[in-house]
Amino acid sequence: MALVAMLLAWALGLGAEQTAPRVSLLTVSPGPLVYELDGHTAMRFQSPGGQDYVVNWGVFDFSAPNFLYRFVKGETDYMAWPFPFETFMEEYRRQGREVTEQVLDLTPAQARRLEALVAHNLRPENRTYRYNYIYDNCATRPLAFIQAAVDRPVEIPDFKGFRYGETGITDTPGLHTFRQEMARAHADYPWYQFGIDLALGSGLDKEITPKERTYSPLYLKEALRRAKYIGSNGEKRQLVKSTAVILPARGRVTESPTPAWLSPIAVTLAVMLLSMWIAISDIRHKRISRWYDSLTYGCFFIVSLLLTFLIFISVHEATSPNWLYLWLNPLTAIPAALVWIKSCGRVVYCYHICNFVALFLLLAIGIIGIQALNTAFYPLILADMALSARHLLIRRADKAKKTTETTTTE
Repeated sequence: MALVAMLLAWALGLGAEQTAPRVSLLTVSPGPLVYELDGHTAMRFQSPGGQDYVVNWGVFDFSAPNFLYRFVKGETDYMAWPFPFETFMEEYRRQGREVTEQVLDLTPAQARRLEALVAHNLRPENRTYRYNYIYDNCATRPLAFIQAAVDRPVEIPDFKGFRYGETGITDTPGLHTFRQEMARAHADYPWYQFGIDLALGSGLDKEITPKERTYSPLYLKEALRRAKYIGSNGEKRQLVKSTAVILPARGRVTESPTPAWLSPIAVTLAVMLLSMWIAISDIRHKRISRWYDSLTYGCFFIVSLLLTFLIFISVHEATSPNWLYLWLNPLTAIPAALVWIKSCGRVVYCYHICNFVALFLLLAIGIIGIQALNTAFYPLILADMALSARHLLIRRADKAKKTTETTTTE
């Protein structure tokens, strides 16, 4: 705590010289953990008196009461925290991650104002904030403080040819949505994107502005290279006056890309082929593979509980509306459990009628673009449709057979 108090004293200017600090933005390349795949942003202050510290808006407390539950629910409270520059760099030096420094081209008055604004944010009563993955995070916070300090709009350009870190994914012209941005950034890790597309709904599919794209630390770094604002003389000036890599990357830091044969699309295609084979076999033999229905719809039911929590309880951004709920909802417990109870046959039959229609609507929603569906969802949806169609055909054939037998008996 003594260290924190000392750093806060520097930030507040208590005993520091009144000369303007040198302010820069630090961007860290993606790391090996899931929450490090988008990189990281922090702000560095160097005072003429020799103080050199970094303000990090990505600090969270694992020991906080009910941390895991509150994190899943969306009550993700992060903190702004100051660290000595070398302490901040040590972790990334150990991991071998690249750190890029962009020195801001600010007037002395703007630099002092920026330091004062950040210092106020570092006060104990102000430092905690409700983290939001796309609207309020370690990248959006520094940019907001910079814009407040220059007291003029910062022009964030839209540009092409952008490449996300080690993925080598080139930016494409046309529509940009949060989901598209995430998919490009996570191209090497399709299961991570599969989870995002499962959990987050149609709110990710609205067109976003160049400024909104700066939720990504890597995009923010590239955008600031070209960002401008109106100076006191009325002329546009560059926001960043110099950019340099102050810590080179040491080999590949992130996990190796997911092999194609283990990707979501490969796995779900295999599930689709298996489901269709079982459906065709069941139709031929006029019977239901109940074990497969219990396994398949049991998995769907477990996922539906997660979606129910995210849609109706969680406060995470963009979890609702999620049109996948047409498919993955608690009603999937019906075919999973009741398929074994002969007296519930009509209930299961009615479920499959409704399910087939709902899946058809979901496909239309994905094709129209109301909510973009992960490519790997389509084989699973088609597999589900095949199982429902199989059940309806067999049930109809059984009913026709019984009618024929009754007529013959009479």
